[in-house]
Amino acid sequence: MKASISSATLAFLLTRALPSSATSDASDPCAKIAGLAFVPTADAIACQKAFPFNETLRQNVLTVISRVFDFFTFEDYYLDSPAPFQESTTNIRADIARINQTKYETDFDFNADIYNFTTKLNDGHTRWFPNCYNSYQNILPAPVVSLEEDGVQNVFIAPDSVEFLELLGSNFTSFFDSKHFDWRRLAGAKVLEIEGLSAYDYIDVVASTVSGNYLPHGPRVNSAFSSYRIDGTNAFSQRIGDVAGPELLTQTELTFKLITVNSTREETVTVPFLANFIGTPFTDKESFWANNCAANDETNGVDLRLQSNTLPNTTTPRRRARAAIIDSAPKNALGLPAPFLPTLPPVNSSAGVIKSFILPDNKTGVMFLGSFDGDFNQFQTDTLAAITQFQQSNVTHLLLDLTNNGGGFVCLGFFLHSFLAGTDFGYPGFQSTSRANPLAQRILAADIAQGIGENIAFYAPDNWAFLNDTAMPLDFNYNDPSAPLTINGRSDPTSIRFHDICTPFAVPMPATPPFDLKNVAIVSNGDCASTCAMFSTLMNERHNTTIAVFGGKPGEAVEFKGMAGNQVLEWSDLDTEIKTAGLKDAFSRVLLLSANWFAKTGVFQHATQLENRMELP
Repeated sequence: MKASISSATLAFLLTRALPSSATSDASDPCAKIAGLAFVPTADAIACQKAFPFNETLRQNVLTVISRVFDFFTFEDYYLDSPAPFQESTTNIRADIARINQTKYETDFDFNADIYNFTTKLNDGHTRWFPNCYNSYQNILPAPVVSLEEDGVQNVFIAPDSVEFLELLGSNFTSFFDSKHFDWRRLAGAKVLEIEGLSAYDYIDVVASTVSGNYLPHGPRVNSAFSSYRIDGTNAFSQRIGDVAGPELLTQTELTFKLITVNSTREETVTVPFLANFIGTPFTDKESFWANNCAANDETNGVDLRLQSNTLPNTTTPRRRARAAIIDSAPKNALGLPAPFLPTLPPVNSSAGVIKSFILPDNKTGVMFLGSFDGDFNQFQTDTLAAITQFQQSNVTHLLLDLTNNGGGFVCLGFFLHSFLAGTDFGYPGFQSTSRANPLAQRILAADIAQGIGENIAFYAPDNWAFLNDTAMPLDFNYNDPSAPLTINGRSDPTSIRFHDICTPFAVPMPATPPFDLKNVAIVSNGDCASTCAMFSTLMNERHNTTIAVFGGKPGEAVEFKGMAGNQVLEWSDLDTEIKTAGLKDAFSRVLLLSANWFAKTGVFQHATQLENRMELP
């Protein structure tokens, strides 16, 4: 079965065959919905639950997952997570053992249990996304937001929901029209209750059980709501939110008590979900499994020693490590409706992940940073171009919008800090450690023995610098000896501390701040992942940067960052790492994955986390 754990995208060869009883016939629930873009959620669930539980698949999956957690940086922290992160406390190994003993009726039920288990870790780097069962996207035509009205916060159906959801096209809207369900009249309605709970209490349930990704509760509350962002195409976009767009198909409808716009009458409305197919086309149950579930080797790695253009000691560019949420699930991205796009003229170089504007006061420049990802050099050139135009326009104040920032390259977080603080400030403190597990030690030792460098390997020592900013030599073993660490009474040794080698940058760097740092501020919804969390933490701790966070529940604080900073390898990267080190045969029985490969430590060990789904939901 094909699935993914995010901290990585993990595909493993278990079987290409259907479970024995899954055969196509006239009552095939998958054939009933084949070829349709939108289908009743109950029909999609029937297809996904058509595959019986298979013990062989369970044992293969759990073997992989168990070995994955050998690499998970924060495993022992979960045994007793400190306030305010206590909601995430769990015994990971006990959960795996429970899943191994539970009786399941269908393969869906088994995978949903793993999905829920990893979701409740609230670590956006470590998730289980079964490709079989996120091939449909559940969409409710009533996304919710938290708005202030006359000084009081309440939950509302998003006022722009008509313009927003009509971007899905007539196949979506005609389904509700055919049912004579007028979802459009709900736009802007004040929500009093959802599923019999007060609106904010239901949001809490979703934040606790569905949203995942962020250690603090507040950012997960904001994940439940619809919000703006920059999507994977570098365009303004809107995510539907976790109330109206849950990952798995487990709900067919949602009941609201609400008051519509221009009314004072409370009414109860049951709103149906509609499932949007976003997987690989199929014609029946057998082809659904073959095309969306059965494993393939497209995501496997390669031995880079065998590729002539990436042999050790060549001039191949450094393979930059990333610290970002990785959601491998396919999504149907929706743009931000045209009436709600910014009307200010964009500043130079606003085509990438950074959108920059000058506010009407002509004193304040805004940089909306959708992520620290995308084109590595373009991020730098766009930063230079925007700040240069700000200075030429006599802008004196800078506002950085980190709303729904999904993280990205650690070195781009370092770059932006260095650009704003000036290089005279010195290294801001993006420190790392590696969990010194046996496989990591063998990979590093093999790289050193073969002279493999940073051009083809992430574990190679010359990727990293000592804390005095001196680059590690190619033969330095940073895992030997390991550094002792005890967490919640358990020994969990790590490497020594070090940091990324990020320089030289692609643009000239200012020696002193381009703006008075007292005039630099940050705003976000707290959904600020990994590199974003590290950047905002360092700006606040090193320069006392003002950070304003919006959203959440009335009376409850929202952390300004949502995730611990981790450098993350996708499965193909780690498989490549193992093969290039010449160790694949030693681990042929299982495929191993680094869940949180290098963890940013010090003040960032408990830096909290973000869920930025770059696509809908």
